[in-house]
Amino acid sequence: MYTYILKRLLVAIPTLLIVSIFVFSLQKLLPGDPILAMAGEERDPAVLELLREKYHLNDPLPAQYAYWLGGALTGDLGISLRSNEPVLKLIAAKLPVTIQLAVMAIFFAFLIGIPMGILAAVKKNTVLDYFASFVALSGLSIPNFWLGIMLILLISVKLGWLPASGYEPFFADPLRSLETMVMPAFVLGNALAATLMRHTRSAMLSVLSADYIRTARAKGLSERAVVFEHSFRNALLPIVTLSALLFGELLAGAVLTEQIFTIPGFGKLIVDAVFTRDYSVVQGVVLCTATGFILMNLIADLLYFVLNPRMRAAL
Repeated sequence: MYTYILKRLLVAIPTLLIVSIFVFSLQKLLPGDPILAMAGEERDPAVLELLREKYHLNDPLPAQYAYWLGGALTGDLGISLRSNEPVLKLIAAKLPVTIQLAVMAIFFAFLIGIPMGILAAVKKNTVLDYFASFVALSGLSIPNFWLGIMLILLISVKLGWLPASGYEPFFADPLRSLETMVMPAFVLGNALAATLMRHTRSAMLSVLSADYIRTARAKGLSERAVVFEHSFRNALLPIVTLSALLFGELLAGAVLTEQIFTIPGFGKLIVDAVFTRDYSVVQGVVLCTATGFILMNLIADLLYFVLNPRMRAAL
C-alpha cells in the first residue's frame, strides 16, 4: 500500500508544479499593472521603481517565478494589493466557507442522486426509470445561476422561508448558518446529483446482472437484501471515487453560486481580485483550488485502492 501511495504522490507533485507554472504565467497575461494601482493617483516614478524592486518585477520571468514559488512553498503567497493583508490569511478566512458549502452540496447530491439511481436501476425501463433520467437530464441542463435566481424569487421573496443572501459562520450561529447555505448548497448539489444518479444507475445495473445476484435471488433472499446488502454495497466503488472528484470540482467551481447568494467564499474572493487586479490573491486562490483538486484526485485513487480487493491483491 505504501508503494502505491508513493507512486501516486510522485505523479501528484510534478502535476502541481506544472499547475503552478500555468498559474504564474497566465497571471502575467492579465491586463493592467498592479504597481500602478499600488502607487496611488500621483504615480511618482521613484515610487513605481521602488515598488517594482520590492516585488522583484524588474527581474526576468524565471527569476520572478522562482521567487514566487519559493515563497509559496513556505506559506508566503504574497500581500493583497487591495487590503494589504497576507494572501494566506485571506485564503484561511474564506476556505472554511467554501468547504461548508461543498460539504452541504455533496450531502444534497447524495440525498437526491443515489436513491434515484438505485430506483432507476431496480425499475429499469419503467416509468420510474424514465422519470429519474428526466430529472437527471434537467439537473445537468438547468444553469446554476438561473436556478439560484428562481429559488431566491420563490423561497425568499414570495414565501419568505429563507434568507436570500448573506452568510453566518457556522460556529457563531449554526442554525442561521444552515439557513443561509441551504439554497446555494441545493443549487450546486442538484447538478452533482444528476451526475451521481447516472453513475449509480450504471453501477447498479452492472452488479444486478452478475451471477452472484441471481444466486442470491435463487436462495430466496428478499429483494431488499439483494438490492442493498449485495448489489449496492458492491456498486459503491465507482460512486465513492466519483464523489471525491466531485468534491474537488466544488472547491474550484462555486464561483457563480457564491456571487448570486453573496457568500464570502473562494468564488467571491477571486472575482473581486480579478476586478481589482489583485494579482497576488488571484494566484493564491487558483493555486489553492488546484492543489485541492489534485488532493481530491489522490484521495479518489486511494479510496479505489482501499475498496477494491483485486487491486490490493495485485500488489
